[in-house]
Amino acid sequence: MAKVIDGIVYMDNNATTMVAPEVVDAMLPYLRDLYGNPSSMHTFGGLIGQDVLEARVKIANLIGATPEEIIFTSCGTESDSTAILSALRTFPEKRHIVTTRVEHPAVKSLCENLETLTGHKYRVTRLKVDAEGMIDLAEYEDALREDTAVVSVMWANNETGNIYPIKKMAAMARERGILFHTDAVQAVGKIPFDLKTLDIDFLSFSGHKLHGPKGIGGLYIKRGTRFVPFLTGGHQEHGRRGGTENVASIIGLGKACELAAERMDEENIRIKYLRDKLEEGLLSAVPKSRLNGHKTDRLPNTSNISFEYVEGEAILLHMNQHKICASSGSACTSGSLEPSHVLRAMGVPFTAAHGSIRFSLSSYNCEEEIDYIIEKMPPIIELLREMSPFWKGN
Repeated sequence: MAKVIDGIVYMDNNATTMVAPEVVDAMLPYLRDLYGNPSSMHTFGGLIGQDVLEARVKIANLIGATPEEIIFTSCGTESDSTAILSALRTFPEKRHIVTTRVEHPAVKSLCENLETLTGHKYRVTRLKVDAEGMIDLAEYEDALREDTAVVSVMWANNETGNIYPIKKMAAMARERGILFHTDAVQAVGKIPFDLKTLDIDFLSFSGHKLHGPKGIGGLYIKRGTRFVPFLTGGHQEHGRRGGTENVASIIGLGKACELAAERMDEENIRIKYLRDKLEEGLLSAVPKSRLNGHKTDRLPNTSNISFEYVEGEAILLHMNQHKICASSGSACTSGSLEPSHVLRAMGVPFTAAHGSIRFSLSSYNCEEEIDYIIEKMPPIIELLREMSPFWKGN
């Protein structure tokens, strides 16, 4: 059985978050005594079904939706696939997709497969980003065509934290009768939402990114949007997603969303302060370091810093010796020696892209941890540069 590492400094919250103690407490009864099937006709199941509804209400309140617009899935990846494939099946005569070069692999790989595995039946336009990782709305407008079935653009980037102009982009798609999907997995619970005021048709989110459990996600489907299920089977989720509901995790997700709504404003001020202190400390202490991403239009918890002429994997190994957890690139692509596709799209130099480290904070981080990282990181980079043949002369 795995044990918690004493003294761990966890700064990898865009990969996954600690399950909040309040969430664990909310889930436990449904792993013990309240084991009924919420779709059953008897009273025991009906009581569980009412609790699932209450969780759905909490989630809807967080993002400014109605409970009927939320369906539960297993994860953000399933939600992404469900939304995009539904749009394509809804408009089979339209075979064009607009996305970006910096999407999460859940969208990036799906679009690649739609191109190659169907013999290029579908065509994909991938929007470029500038040196700060931001989208050009003029290029986006030019990419929208009569045969565009769906636009899929993430709300916030998982590697840089950049926040994209989703409100404008969704409105531009709506004007042309194009469905709009956003992968908001990194954004939900970190920044405020009011989907009632936006032209978004589909929005994906995931429990384990906001202190809920793994294995539970959700998809917002705007009222009136035509929809074709991805998983068919029973009548669960009003026929929109088959499979017996993951009750304990749904309850946990609902509690996590309730906590996020209560704490967001106050916590974001504190988390942003810690993030900025971390950046200022590292960028001033380590020469040839640079911030990747937009300076202001990004999540309050995310910082992506490149340390030139060293390998990100080597940095992480040395950080690990000090019990500091972060990531190089995104968690879904860790283990690859290739530079992040996000940083490549931004034109980050090869010497810097390979040495990028993403720090992502949460409500459970404190200032003492920031001070500890600022103390430990400069010697790590100095040591690795002494061993690097690329550093000599720089």
